[in-house]
Formats: sequence, C-alpha cells, structure tokens
Amino acid sequence: MAHILVLSSATPQAPALPALDLLGHTVRQIPAEPAALVNAPSADLIFVDGRGDLVAVRSLCRILTTTGLSAPLLLIVGEGGFAAVNAEWGIDDVVLATAGPAEVDARVRLAIDRPGVDQVPTRIQTSGITIDEASYSAKANGRPLDLTYKEFQLLHFLATHPSRVFTREQLVSEVWGYDYFGGTRTVDVHVRRLRAKLGDQEQLIGTVRNVGYRFNAAEEDAVPAVAAP
Repeated sequence: MAHILVLSSATPQAPALPALDLLGHTVRQIPAEPAALVNAPSADLIFVDGRGDLVAVRSLCRILTTTGLSAPLLLIVGEGGFAAVNAEWGIDDVVLATAGPAEVDARVRLAIDRPGVDQVPTRIQTSGITIDEASYSAKANGRPLDLTYKEFQLLHFLATHPSRVFTREQLVSEVWGYDYFGGTRTVDVHVRRLRAKLGDQEQLIGTVRNVGYRFNAAEEDAVPAVAAP
C-alpha cells in the first residue's frame, strides 16, 4: 500500500482520478497551489491534477522538481492535455483522468519501483566549475560563487548543456518558465552578473552574436562529469 498525495482543487464528490478511490492506497489531497506545498505531508508518490490551467500546472510541476522532490511525480490529464505535455514538465508519467483502477494501480507500482526514484541530488563538474544540486551552490576552481537562485539555475542549465546555443527566449522558458512575462532582457542582466562572479572564468558563458548564449566547455568536458555527493 502506497501513501499518495494528490495536488488538486477538485471536490471529493468529483475527484481528479476516481479510480484511486477504488484502490487500497492511502490518499491525501491538498490544493494544487505552491503555498500548499509548505506543509505538504510526505508521500511515496504525487499526482498533480492537470485538467485545468496547463500553464499554472506546468509551473507547479517545475517548482516541485526544482526543489529536490524525491517522490515520483505523475500528471493527471484529460484527452486534450496530452498535446501540451513534454519532458520539460519534469514529470515521471501521465495518466488519463478516466483511467481504470487496474491501469492506475500498475502506473503507481511502476513509478515507485522504477530504479533511480530515490536518487539524491548530484554534483556536476565541468571546466573548473562544480555545481552541487543538493545545496544549490557552485564553485569556480574551488572558489565559492555567491549566486542568487536564478543565477544558479542559469549556470546549472547552461553547464548541463555544454556547447549548445540557446536563444534568450529559450533560456527564459527553461529557467524562468514560459509563463514569465518579464521579457528577455532579464537573461542579459543575469548573464552579465554571472560572468562578473565567475571572474577569470567569465569566458565560460559565451555569446553567439544575434542568437544567444552557450556554455563554452573545454573539449575534454563536453559531457559534464556527474558524481555522487
């Protein structure tokens, strides 16, 4: 029997995934809002109700995955929701709201038993940069970098995609979320600040004129080294 947490604003009379009520799992439900996560109970698996505002739901999923979520994250959708879902949501699986008990129970078991579910955050090393996902900290040649959360996210994203060029629009979508309406200039501002903090390694954040930015990894670091903490 699993302890399942459902993030949904649905009423008990019209649950997001009715089949769950027919299984033997312990199910708790809290509102699908970031504020509700502060006191959320622990769970073996989390379902997010994605039948409503997909922009808000995607943002909620990204919040869950970027704050060190260890439990599998499954998204409940209607038929029309499939078109909007992709790997960028950070979810482990998708299930139709109309799925039957046997299918839901199988998806729960597979998600919980999947290898790697209990993996801890890792440490990434590339081109003199060390990024610790557990502590949201980074170092340049052993020197701690005093980064804001968004600066850390930007460095992490670029360093884990070495030599790949990203437009400002792509970086806004990946780091700030596509529901961010502050404009692409924030990318330039954060890149400038990040370079200043990298000091003599500022060249790691390269500019591709009229396109965007990339992480200039050394050839031997084309694939970042990942080590256990």
